[in-house]
Amino acid sequence: MNEIEPMTANTDAQRLDFNTPALQRKRRMRALKDHLARWYVSIGGLAVLGAICLIFFYLAQVVLPMFQGAALESREVQQPAWLAEAGEPLLLAIEEQNEVAMRLGADGQVRFFALKTGDELSSVSLALPADTRITSIGQDTPGSRLLALGLDNGQVLVLEHNYKVSYPDNRRTISPQIDYPFGETPIELDADGNAVEHVAVSRNGKTLLVSGATESMLHALRISTTENLLTGETSVEQARLNLPQVHEPIRKLLIDPRHQWLYAFSGKANADVFDLRRKQLNGRYKLLGGDGQVTNVTALLGGISLLVGDSKGGIGQWFMVRGDDGQAELKNVRSFKLGDSAITQILPEERRKGFLALDDSGSLGIFHSTAHRTLLKQSVAEGSALASLSPRATRLLVESDGQLQRFVIDNPHPEISWSALWSKVWYESYPEADYVWQSTSANNDFEPKLSLAPLAFGTLKAAFYAMLLAAPLAICAAFYTAYFMAPALRRKVKPVIELMEALPTVILGFFAGLFLAPYLENHLPGIFALLLLMPVGILLAAYLWSRLPERIRLLVPDGWEALLLIPVILLVGFGSLGVSGHMENWWFGGDMRLWLSNEMGIPFDQRNALVIGLAMGFAVIPTIYSIAEDAVFSVPKSLTLGSLALGATPWQTLIRVVLLTASPGIFSALMIGMGRAVGETMIVLMATGNTPIMEANIFEGMRTLAANVAVEMPESEVGSTHYRVLFLAAMVLLIFTFVMNTLAELIRQRLRRKYASL
Repeated sequence: MNEIEPMTANTDAQRLDFNTPALQRKRRMRALKDHLARWYVSIGGLAVLGAICLIFFYLAQVVLPMFQGAALESREVQQPAWLAEAGEPLLLAIEEQNEVAMRLGADGQVRFFALKTGDELSSVSLALPADTRITSIGQDTPGSRLLALGLDNGQVLVLEHNYKVSYPDNRRTISPQIDYPFGETPIELDADGNAVEHVAVSRNGKTLLVSGATESMLHALRISTTENLLTGETSVEQARLNLPQVHEPIRKLLIDPRHQWLYAFSGKANADVFDLRRKQLNGRYKLLGGDGQVTNVTALLGGISLLVGDSKGGIGQWFMVRGDDGQAELKNVRSFKLGDSAITQILPEERRKGFLALDDSGSLGIFHSTAHRTLLKQSVAEGSALASLSPRATRLLVESDGQLQRFVIDNPHPEISWSALWSKVWYESYPEADYVWQSTSANNDFEPKLSLAPLAFGTLKAAFYAMLLAAPLAICAAFYTAYFMAPALRRKVKPVIELMEALPTVILGFFAGLFLAPYLENHLPGIFALLLLMPVGILLAAYLWSRLPERIRLLVPDGWEALLLIPVILLVGFGSLGVSGHMENWWFGGDMRLWLSNEMGIPFDQRNALVIGLAMGFAVIPTIYSIAEDAVFSVPKSLTLGSLALGATPWQTLIRVVLLTASPGIFSALMIGMGRAVGETMIVLMATGNTPIMEANIFEGMRTLAANVAVEMPESEVGSTHYRVLFLAAMVLLIFTFVMNTLAELIRQRLRRKYASL
């Protein structure tokens, strides 16, 4: 006992003291650092969420105005004294600058007046023959100032109201005038002198086409002007078109701006369409069912579509569609509804595919044809009225009961609707409804096609083919390097693969567009042989390696076997590409591209989804591999060793233990790689051909949302509909990635809870 006591005393003397002042200070400093780190991470996370919310709200602030309707605000006009003395109004018009308005009366007097005040600026008497009166009036397509006045003596007077702008003393001055481009002498349409009850006019270049209906006859006259380049003299030629006659009273005439079709509306709801080039009847069409009657017909901007108003307040859009048999037919594309009263006037816009409609109760409707959208319904008069829309569709002039009313229209973005963005739309001159993106054109009559469906489809298509290549390779490589590969080799391979992510995508896009795309086009059989034979070659090499004697296999250290695949990969690769030309000659007639197009009916574009799958897959592989490899490598060794100790093979341990434990990290890797593929811009911009089509064909290109924003944003007008739709595309991309990441996080957390017990 005496020997033990000194040892006990010595042990007590050597016991560590964990409450020394130095250790206490260290613990306090560590607690402070943990507290600061927690706050730093929390504030940083909240700042990121705040930035994302600010981006979302900014995009919403730019996008939401597109979905607002139109607004109509009344402006007072001093009633001029001349209005009480003027005759019945036949036509109202407003010039480009919204300063001067024109009124044509039944007495043949044209008065120009200030739009804001109503003060008369000038008055012009038309060159009408003596003792004649105006019986009908016809207008050229929207945007043209050409008029045709049918007279009661069978003649037609063609005139044009123009507005000359000058700047004396640096002040804008508008001088209105009446011109007679085809002479002041009226054109004789009916030799018998019957009144021209309905008239239509159209000018195409130097050719004028005039059509009119008298008591029982349909007339058509083509007038061509030719200028002598040597003498400068202009010669005029007239030619009558002998067309089949209509047996019912004609109510309205319209001429196609290309001088191909003449539309004659007769009876209650019939339309006779004449082919002016063949001088024959194309067909008779019934426009309305039941007891409805056609009350007004007007051509939409461009003259392709007809807007047909009826006695029940409906408006139908019709245009010629070429059927499967090659014969053109008049089709009803879409319909609108203003009210229950008869439509008395339809006013098409001169720069967009929108229009206004008035009924005999004084109600006004603002519509857009392509978007199939009703933007406003409002009463502007107590009864029937005559109205005019300004060229910019921002002013409306209404005359009713001898009173003038002026309205300001706010309708900046009528082209947008849910159906125009995401549904099939039947565009003018298309055989059927389709998804189309075509935002600009050199033609003023252009119908904007702003469907986001082909862009969203292209985004998913590019991501799908990229993930189809990248996901299996990246995940399998992650399993092998983390589970089977020797640690020394892993320390060399993993950084090299991760270094691939630092390669700029613009370089990959440049390489894919200038080298990879033409190379794939010229070596298609070899590329497909490579994709098919490479897995077979690797599996065959592994099988042969397993059949070798054990003494030979033991010469290669465990975990270094992957190096033996290098010559196999090179051999299969060079062999497949080397025999590409021979396979093309043997099986595809020397040109696989033509064989696909002609024999299989599969279109082929040089920049296609196959190029994107290879190039963007190469860019996505490092992202998926790095995260998945870390997840697999982080599986505790005790789990794998315990599984092996219980008799499981390495593959059974990998599938049933390692894979399940690492599944949250692997799933996160796939979702992050998917997000990278969806948001990729430069590769798809340079290697897809940027064709916004909805085709799953791997040999055709696409256009993605990100690439579309990059291509068209520099050319869009700030604040325009096109500009805001591009922001909407960015917003759709943000929402898509946000939803994908949210779902990925939810699934990852669920997988973590499910396999946390392993």
